[in-house]
Amino acid sequence: MLSLTRFGTCLFLAAAALSIVSPAAAGQAPGRVVSMNVCTDQLAMLIAGEGQLHSVSVLASDPSTSVMVRQAKRYVANHALAEEIFLMEPDLVLAGTFSPRATVGLLRRLGFRVEEFAPARSFGDVRENITRIGELLGRRQRAAELVAGLDRGLAALQQAPASGKTIALSDSNSYTTGTGTLADEIFQAAGLTNIAEKLGVAGTVRLPMELLIMAKPDMIAISNHDYGAPALAQENFVHPAYRALGAKAQMVEVPVPNMICGAPFTLEAATILQKAAAQ
Repeated sequence: MLSLTRFGTCLFLAAAALSIVSPAAAGQAPGRVVSMNVCTDQLAMLIAGEGQLHSVSVLASDPSTSVMVRQAKRYVANHALAEEIFLMEPDLVLAGTFSPRATVGLLRRLGFRVEEFAPARSFGDVRENITRIGELLGRRQRAAELVAGLDRGLAALQQAPASGKTIALSDSNSYTTGTGTLADEIFQAAGLTNIAEKLGVAGTVRLPMELLIMAKPDMIAISNHDYGAPALAQENFVHPAYRALGAKAQMVEVPVPNMICGAPFTLEAATILQKAAAQ
């Protein structure tokens, strides 16, 4: 049931919508941009001109999800709520396809321009997202520079001879990633073979301990996520069989934020893995 406070807020927003200044005209660069997704946050921070980006999500300041924590402190933080974004009077709102649907829908009904971005699952997606944000912000040259830098980084990785080693991503709750994921693209860029691909795994799924042990990966990519206390989500890491595998395989810690969002800094994850494989 809708609370009186929430109902009153919705009435206020609906009434105020009548006086909203229309978004920037087509072809005109927006002067006040709000991002409500951690991945669009970081791309916008990399591309936006001085004073153009007004707000980013609170997740942009979380070191467990964002590479650009220091830069995020320059902007107003938002919680992806329609009420707070409405009051910011943005010309353009950047969102993810997994952003709160109620917020996206209400902002559009109020007349705001909301552009949604799907999570990058390949470096091709990364190029497209960078280019698209560059066009939306009227910053095509800056976006082209970032794409060129990304391509140079990928070319440098490809120049190194492939190690021929196999790798598995081992995360909390025994999750791993297979084909069609950014992590798999990172492994390929590093010259590694994802054991999940050999097992026919697509997307992000839970990998039974037995399959991981039998696959005998040369390397295991791990994250150093600290829950602050013993957690069932990490019980797979203390299993005797997993510890025995860890004694044989090369355990490589990869910064999680570099693998969550597709951006030029994603190359850092591939570089870490490539260097580890060469040792």
